[in-house]
Amino acid sequence: MSRQKRILCRSKFLIPLSEADRAERIQDGFVLTEDDKIIDVGSYSKEKGEAILKKYRDNLTIIGFEGEISSVTESQIPCLNRVMLPGFVKAHGHDHEQPLIGIAKDVPLTEWLDKAVNPFTGYINEYNEMLTKELGMSPQSVTYYMARICDINYGITTSMVHHCNYSKYHAAEIAQANEAAGTTMIVAIGGQDRFYFEALLDTPEEAVGRLNKASEIEGLKRTSFCPGPDQLFSNSRKVLKPLKAWARENNTLFHIHSSEEPKTTAWFKKEIEPGMTPVQYADSIGILDENSVLAHQVNCIPEDLDILARTGTKIVHNPLANTILGSGMPPVIEMMKKGIPVAISTDGSGSADNQNIIAAARAAAQYQKAFHADATLLKSEKLLEMITVVPASILRKNQGELAVGKQSDFVLLDLDKPNMVPTRLDNVMENVIWAANGSEITTVVASGRVLKDNYVINDFIDGNKPEDIMAKVQKLSELYAEHRRTAPEISGTGAHK
Repeated sequence: MSRQKRILCRSKFLIPLSEADRAERIQDGFVLTEDDKIIDVGSYSKEKGEAILKKYRDNLTIIGFEGEISSVTESQIPCLNRVMLPGFVKAHGHDHEQPLIGIAKDVPLTEWLDKAVNPFTGYINEYNEMLTKELGMSPQSVTYYMARICDINYGITTSMVHHCNYSKYHAAEIAQANEAAGTTMIVAIGGQDRFYFEALLDTPEEAVGRLNKASEIEGLKRTSFCPGPDQLFSNSRKVLKPLKAWARENNTLFHIHSSEEPKTTAWFKKEIEPGMTPVQYADSIGILDENSVLAHQVNCIPEDLDILARTGTKIVHNPLANTILGSGMPPVIEMMKKGIPVAISTDGSGSADNQNIIAAARAAAQYQKAFHADATLLKSEKLLEMITVVPASILRKNQGELAVGKQSDFVLLDLDKPNMVPTRLDNVMENVIWAANGSEITTVVASGRVLKDNYVINDFIDGNKPEDIMAKVQKLSELYAEHRRTAPEISGTGAHK
């Protein structure tokens, strides 16, 4: 669907999460957008509606109104039984993992990488020609389009994707899928030069060259690139330092996995960089600063937290994957007390099995409340900030809140669902976190374009249809399942031998 010039949306409840008052809850609120920016937002009134119609009627879309816009009156502007929020911002994910849901479960991180991610991305890389013929488009593109469908379904309009393993060779395809979806994305292009599946090892020149090549892709409006070396254990000084230099020279973020799994973290300190944790190692080579973003950082010592706070490093917490893979949970409360910015994200669908970012926020809170035996921790307002405002700030994006001048990204959650009844002004934030299950998102708007309307995800900008993409992913997964029956096993990642 093409971008509407202006969009008006009125809903029963509005949670702006704006800087003026993060805790504000508005009954009968509205958002008015023009192109890709919010131009008005707040409490709705009869006078406000009349003024909007008088000024913008000639080029206006009203969410939920199905009549002729030229004759609409103020009394016909529907107040939808919804709660309106900023579009969710995912600061860490992997767009190559959706076909992996349900594969290699009940194993730790590095074994899962060798049994799921590396074999699958290797398969679609090696058999690209055959699969492209079978699917009608490249298997990489099929996978990346599917990831965009999953994000949109759960209200995620902005993301930073860690584009690693064999996917690192396909930056153009992931950019194409994102542009066609209408979402906003930073692609952190991965790489590794040690302690990883041998076929994927890089030289520093190769790693930097991939970034330069990606940055030369023309015509991108919503996609950008940054260095994303996969893991601190899998990257030596020889590659990390030039990648960080590239990030500084090009004013980009620098994204990497850190201290995700306990066995690998202990092995790192004992055998790989003796006496140093991954964070101490990163600090010693000068790659941590306010533009460095670490995914996970589960296994910490007190000195790690001091380093993170001193350097201004940002953390992205992924509770769904951390629990499913048995990695543990990071000291989120201690991090926040030290002023370390922490966002909540979903990780990839292969490890988390979905992109339900509301479920991720809830899981993060449940663990911390139980672990600390303190029910007052991570209240609903804070959790909503950690999937909107905080990650938008980490990604340096003009999103994550509903305020004039911000990018026009917002979502609507259905209050007609039984699990959302009753919802009132005093419990609407709490119900989004604790009562919603993530399936209530009826409408998603990103950059002034309606991506999901009344539960239906619209066709991509380039004409690709979500139902066709999903059918192709189903076919791809069946072909891969057949391939796995006779494929040789892969081993060699991290501490998994």
